[in-house]
Amino acid sequence: MEGSTILYFDSGIGGLSVFSEVEKVLPYVNTVYVFDNKYFPYGILSEKTVIERCCKIIEYMTSKFNVDIIVVACNTASTIVLPTLRSRINIPIVGVVPAIKPAAKLSQTKVIGLLATPATVSRNYTDELINNYANDCYVEKIGTSELVKLAELKLRYNRDVCKDVAKCLEQLKNTPNLDVIILGCTHFPWLKQEIEKALPNAKCIDSGAAIAQRVKFLLKDQNVKCNKPYRMAYMTDKAVEDYKEQQDIFRRYGFEGLEGIDE
Repeated sequence: MEGSTILYFDSGIGGLSVFSEVEKVLPYVNTVYVFDNKYFPYGILSEKTVIERCCKIIEYMTSKFNVDIIVVACNTASTIVLPTLRSRINIPIVGVVPAIKPAAKLSQTKVIGLLATPATVSRNYTDELINNYANDCYVEKIGTSELVKLAELKLRYNRDVCKDVAKCLEQLKNTPNLDVIILGCTHFPWLKQEIEKALPNAKCIDSGAAIAQRVKFLLKDQNVKCNKPYRMAYMTDKAVEDYKEQQDIFRRYGFEGLEGIDE
């Protein structure tokens, strides 16, 4: 393939929120998106399992495609897998981490909510980010895999999930002076409207735009553009015929199709 190729990896289709941001600044690159739907959601898995799955699948995809940059479009995976992955693959890798630093700068009340998966909120890495960049703030951490599932339901079936999202946010509703919410999972930007409706005094922030700028910077010296970008999605369950909704979503974003892989 001519031009540069970006490989996106996630446990589900939430990583399309990162792809959408990158597409705004790099619309003419080849895109390969792979998601591990066999083990979805990652937020409830052990660190060992997540590391094994990420490395196995990404190594397989980089053996099949000439990849210029890898985007681990999953907060849970990014908080634990990047050191191991970088030691095994000699390709630039960009991970996504909770937008704690910009949230601390944005907050006027210094009361912040962090919405993420149970795995992400329990990581030492997340605590280090808070200590380094938000030590003057109170950070209410909410670990939820339910919101991940609701985001997938909204994307796949255009389901109205407002009431269900609001139920997941009861703890944040009772947090006084909350004015910023960090969407610490790539699925959560798809629920931004519902979250801000449930918490009208708080502004949502995520790391998608920052990731896009980082990817653009890393590709700056390469022949990025191609005349007809290749866009294809892959998943770890080979029974593609059972995933019509996912196929429709990827086509909506300009992908040629969805296929299963032999991991």
